[in-house]
Amino acid sequence: MKEQGKTLAEAGYEVDDTIRYMTYAAEAARRLKEDVLPSDAANEQLFIFKVPFGVTIGLCAYNYPLALIGRKIGPALVTGNTMVLKPHEATPVTAAEFCRVVEKAGLPKGVINMVSGKGIGLATRLVSDPRTRLVTLTGSIPAGQGVAKAASQNLAALSLELGGKAPFIVLRDSDIDEAVEAAVIARYANCGQVCICAETVLVEEAVADAFTDKLLKRAAEVRPGNLMQNAGMGPLTTKAAEARVAGLVDQSLKQGAEIALGGGRPDGHEFENGNWMNPTVLVNASRDTITVREEIFGPVLPVVRVADYDEALDIANDRPDGLSAYLWTKNPAIYMDAIQRMETGTIFLNKGIVGYIQGYHNGHKLSGLGGEDGEHGIEGYLQKRTVYMKY
Repeated sequence: MKEQGKTLAEAGYEVDDTIRYMTYAAEAARRLKEDVLPSDAANEQLFIFKVPFGVTIGLCAYNYPLALIGRKIGPALVTGNTMVLKPHEATPVTAAEFCRVVEKAGLPKGVINMVSGKGIGLATRLVSDPRTRLVTLTGSIPAGQGVAKAASQNLAALSLELGGKAPFIVLRDSDIDEAVEAAVIARYANCGQVCICAETVLVEEAVADAFTDKLLKRAAEVRPGNLMQNAGMGPLTTKAAEARVAGLVDQSLKQGAEIALGGGRPDGHEFENGNWMNPTVLVNASRDTITVREEIFGPVLPVVRVADYDEALDIANDRPDGLSAYLWTKNPAIYMDAIQRMETGTIFLNKGIVGYIQGYHNGHKLSGLGGEDGEHGIEGYLQKRTVYMKY
């Protein structure tokens, strides 16, 4: 909490999620399956076994410094691998404390390891080491591209969960009140530092005024403040993040967008230190506004009016990435069409932000390769070995 900037409640949820990730992985040991297949010849048998990769590297982002460890360590260990963790340089203390707990619990030395440091050089050395057989990364698209390049020499397997720009599409037949509540939670959770956060509202013109009015009232209730006293939102994790998000807002204003709520830092002596920003809503944004084009990863929500579902889908798909998207409509023809045509790894249909451990968390296009969670995520930590046996 103190290292990353979550509120006390959000930090508690992260601890719970970490336990769930590791418990699910442990329980999955009894559900791992291998294949026994018929042979083409008599007195023969064909098997497909699933075996560990060996040494794996876990590269973690700063937004969930504990949960991302559990998300990677659990599946890696239950499938027989070892892991070297590299936490983000902004949040190494959480990872170090986790490793102390592991040591105290009696796990054999060398099964879970940790290194920390700044710069791309350290990650490159870990990834390109010939002993590395699998790399799992949660991070930005440029970080994923760098890791893929570094892993190319020894052809290590990759699981890359990278950035995205989740559109929050609201159509005229939506339940506006539910959509507003979901949008606020999905934007300002963890100060907007969630890879599947609602990054842009695309609201149908027919309900744009009603939705925006309610959105502004609800977002105004999100109050930054003392992390120990049930504040609605904490600060951004790094000074660089604060500067970047503020710069995106400034550029958006120059492009014609307007601040309808928030903007800047909160007032008061308690906000003099730290990377604070007010929950912010931008209106009069367009598909070309920089906060609509680029991932914000902060507490800023631009609102774009669209003519209909087709325009919203066009904006959503006209991107190089595709991690997640939200769609609010009661029309089954529309949401079934979205399931077929929306170029993203996860779609929330009339549903707010969530991530169940039995699901699958993955991206399409530049949002990554492979994925995490559920049986599909655990399968990613195993490689196949085929055996032709004559007896």
